[in-house]
Amino acid sequence: MSFQILRNMFQGQQGRVGEVELGAFYMKSHGTTVARIHMHDWLILILLLIIEIVLNIIHPFYRFVGKDMMTDLRYPMKENTVPVWAVPLYAVLLPIVVFIFIYFKRRDVYDLHHAVLGLLFAVLITGVLTDAIKDATGRPRPDFFWRCFPDGLDEYDRWGNVKCHGEEGDIREGHKSFPSGHSSWSFAGLGFLALYLAGKIKAFDRRGHVAKLCIVFLPLLMASLVAVSRVDDYWHHWQDVFAGGLLGLTVATFCYLQFFPAPYHSEGWGPYAYFRALEETRSNRRVDDRVDEVGTHAMEIPDLNQQSGQNRTGIGLVSSVDNQPNSLQTDVESGKL
Repeated sequence: MSFQILRNMFQGQQGRVGEVELGAFYMKSHGTTVARIHMHDWLILILLLIIEIVLNIIHPFYRFVGKDMMTDLRYPMKENTVPVWAVPLYAVLLPIVVFIFIYFKRRDVYDLHHAVLGLLFAVLITGVLTDAIKDATGRPRPDFFWRCFPDGLDEYDRWGNVKCHGEEGDIREGHKSFPSGHSSWSFAGLGFLALYLAGKIKAFDRRGHVAKLCIVFLPLLMASLVAVSRVDDYWHHWQDVFAGGLLGLTVATFCYLQFFPAPYHSEGWGPYAYFRALEETRSNRRVDDRVDEVGTHAMEIPDLNQQSGQNRTGIGLVSSVDNQPNSLQTDVESGKL
């Protein structure tokens, strides 16, 4: 019973009926076709990746930083609680593992392909927007003073701007505070996962199962904790974290709605492409049934003709047999026998 309830949470009644009628869309049978249809989308992803790499290479805008501004920029330099290499693991790899698990449960390659494609679009578009704004804004981080003056001896030019003598990499990274990349990427990837799970378990089916919301809020809680860690580590101001989280969640929502109905929709448990394939399969079956009916009628007509011919032949044989006694009687009567 508990297994059935869990299955119903991830797959509504309409979903089970649809799969019985349609059958499964396996990766082996439909994966190549789906990928070919969206080939241009994958090419755009590659372009976004190249742009993201370029934005991380170029120097940001070095904003004016005066001596009176250093009051809010003297926080100590600390290591990242959440390292940069961990962001793709929980924001990209973790959702993909969930998508693969759902694929093995439902056998729908449309769902797997569009979930992965939508997720990658969400994180890459968010990354491009975040780093473009970072480079254009050039806001100093809360620990900028120690990045600029690691020995604690500050120095300024005649206009009052800082004359940094720290490591070039630390200084460049110190001008990338707004918005928070950790926050935007976290809410883009985990926010997309939250929307995906909300649709799969039908969290808004109006049946009052509040426990489903705990599953939806769990990825958002993870993203929120990552965002808070950026303030605790003095790598970002609270405005940076708020803007990054809002940016990532907004992009994730737009990308999700490109491939899936809204989670509160009655068909929110599956992608648009699944229902199109379902309708096409139904239409093809109706056409095949009509063709079979026409073929059956065409076979019945010759059978009727053949039966008519056999009936006529049978009647002729009976007539000839019936006539033989009459001939014998005539011969007896005439004295031939």
